[in-house]
Amino acid sequence: MNNDTAGSPGEEKESKTGSNRPRPRRRKPQPRPKPDQQSEKKSGDSQARSQAQKKPQQGRKPQPRRDQNLLSIVVPCYNEEESLPELALQIEKEMDQIGGKYEVIFIDDGSTDDSFGQMKMIHRRNKRFKAIQFRRNNGKSAALAIGFKEARGNIVITMDADLQDDPAEIKNLIKKIKEGYDLVSGWKKNRKDPLGKTLPSKFANFMMNKFSGLKLHDHNCGLKAYRREVVKTVKVYGEMHRYIPILAAAEGFKCTEIPVNHHARRYGKSKYGISRLLKGYLDFMTVILTTKYFKRPMHFFGSIGTLFVTSGFLVNLYLFILWLGNETYLSNRPLLIFGVALMIIGVQSFTTGLLGELLVKNTSDSTNYSISNRL
Repeated sequence: MNNDTAGSPGEEKESKTGSNRPRPRRRKPQPRPKPDQQSEKKSGDSQARSQAQKKPQQGRKPQPRRDQNLLSIVVPCYNEEESLPELALQIEKEMDQIGGKYEVIFIDDGSTDDSFGQMKMIHRRNKRFKAIQFRRNNGKSAALAIGFKEARGNIVITMDADLQDDPAEIKNLIKKIKEGYDLVSGWKKNRKDPLGKTLPSKFANFMMNKFSGLKLHDHNCGLKAYRREVVKTVKVYGEMHRYIPILAAAEGFKCTEIPVNHHARRYGKSKYGISRLLKGYLDFMTVILTTKYFKRPMHFFGSIGTLFVTSGFLVNLYLFILWLGNETYLSNRPLLIFGVALMIIGVQSFTTGLLGELLVKNTSDSTNYSISNRL
């Protein structure tokens, strides 16, 4: 047999099994990490996870923490630069006598004088005094709403910045709160204001007592004490600061009042003009509608709608009877248009007013106030 042409058995076996295929390369075994390297890697991963957990989420503002032993004092301010230094000293003196922890939150409602500059100096002297400044004047209700949001205390005191409210009354308000009440309003029994302010106030208090069901001598006194639950529940918007006791009572909170000292204005002038009467009336109607008739709105709107629809129907019925007797032509009677208008207004009263008040009440939480500085 020719050795050149005859293949060996091994060669035949390789040809049958496909010896032309490339052999797979073997991977070199990776060296195992040492125990200390593994522990370092695990510790690095755990540190990264912990740092990611500790990192605050973007866009979220930290909420003020509640302090059971803290007293919060909220002071709305508008152009009261002369009163602020003396007011701060009076509050410090009173709180030194009462003892315990406290914070004072000044809300500068877009003052055009140096009120915020005075707040800065007070803050540098005593860090328990804080300040928030609005870019423009938003009103007392907006200032109180921001103050209530920032307050961390279990009891919140509100007072005006014009030195007419006496800080010495703070201990009496706290004492009454501890008797089991949720809101204690001051009663300026001996009020030191001109007749142009006292007479409209008496009339407003009479109307509020008559229609709201909450009997207070002075609903609009700036000196009040609240439990934390009240300020976090009651929605203050528009000009609703005058009616906070009514809003709180409608939510089921226990409200009362105590007589407080009231001083005459020493600096500046009153920030409220004749326009507050119209605003107060409109806000009073809003409070009545959203508290007394909120759960049964048709008792109010249905009554008004029925009155208009009935009046319009009677007018048109009268014209219809005359038309049947050939005594008049409806085409030349403006009274027909008046009757139809009454019926249309009656139908609209069932819907328009209720929808408007519901929109205002439900969107009050989304109101944003532009703040330029914070201490």
